[in-house]
Amino acid sequence: MEELMGILKDLRPDVDFENEKALVTDGILDSFDIISLVSTLNDEFDITIRPANLVPENFDSAEAMYALIEKLQDEE
Repeated sequence: MEELMGILKDLRPDVDFENEKALVTDGILDSFDIISLVSTLNDEFDITIRPANLVPENFDSAEAMYALIEKLQDEE
């Protein structure tokens, strides 16, 4: 989780990722942020985030992103 938090803070240092629970729903992260994030997560965690995974529920909070990462690592 620490590695994910570092990636998120590098991406958007202005966002409180520890407490925010509606990153996509509230428009805090835009489509460019998500594209950049997906690319970085794929590389850093050796996973493949597919189009079917690109739903707001998977990116609305750091916890949701971490759960997605763990799920995809288990599938690999």
